[in-house]
Amino acid sequence: MLNRKLVVTVSALMLALGSLSGYADAKLKKVTGLKTPESAVVGPDGRIYVSEINEFGKDGDGQISVIGADGKAKPYATGMDDPKGLVFSKGVLYVADKTRILKVGKGGKWSVFVAAEAFPVKPQFLNDLEADGEGSIYVSDTGNIKENTGQGAVYRIAKDGKPTVVVNAVKDKRVVGPNGLLMDGKDKILMLDFLTGTLYRITIKTGVMEKVAEGFGGADGIVRTTDGTLYISDWATGRVFSLAKDGAIKLVSADFQSAADIGLASGGKALLVPDMKAGELVFLPVGK
Repeated sequence: MLNRKLVVTVSALMLALGSLSGYADAKLKKVTGLKTPESAVVGPDGRIYVSEINEFGKDGDGQISVIGADGKAKPYATGMDDPKGLVFSKGVLYVADKTRILKVGKGGKWSVFVAAEAFPVKPQFLNDLEADGEGSIYVSDTGNIKENTGQGAVYRIAKDGKPTVVVNAVKDKRVVGPNGLLMDGKDKILMLDFLTGTLYRITIKTGVMEKVAEGFGGADGIVRTTDGTLYISDWATGRVFSLAKDGAIKLVSADFQSAADIGLASGGKALLVPDMKAGELVFLPVGK
């Protein structure tokens, strides 16, 4: 399985952006000129894929771009609405696009995998995506963000495209604005709540939630490095945190305008941080 939490080899990242040797001397490396970038993943081909929302609420101007060996972003799949979360599952790229989920084929040609009408409740703000090893994907609906009323949910999408509820406010009142997702073993998934800044562990089969940590502001993206450390982005204040296995929380960076759905590259030595308001994809060194 390959997905947005993929830890790629140094050679793969070198293919995508050139040598990493400059990390020791440069604070950040970045790709500029992006149009409201939201999510970044590394594909099976070692290239970096970035979702670009462009203008929020304007249908048809969103796209997925690919970062080439020259460090420049080139359009790959165009004509989307507000593409956000990305995930590779069984080698196929899926996109959370406003109120639907898209499936991207070769050459960037895409089709609707799950329409808005297929969900038990019509989605309001589909956001992050995650995949398990069995071919199912998971999507968060952050709900009504503008009015701060929540109404969000996390759904499991079977291989046939049928969505079912993992958890929502009906099952647990602590579900307000689900965002970042990360598998936590075979039967559990981690969920960040954007509106409360809280991290939960959810048992997928039952929807039972356990609070893991809190204080992450506008919690957005989440990844795990090989040593078990979690990294969490705060979209609202542009911060990135680390959460160690012992529960210790540290501020890694406060240098972003709006750190969105982070990805992982270079064997866990660098985060891919889409800075939405700045229009940049930043390579943030982490770990030793």
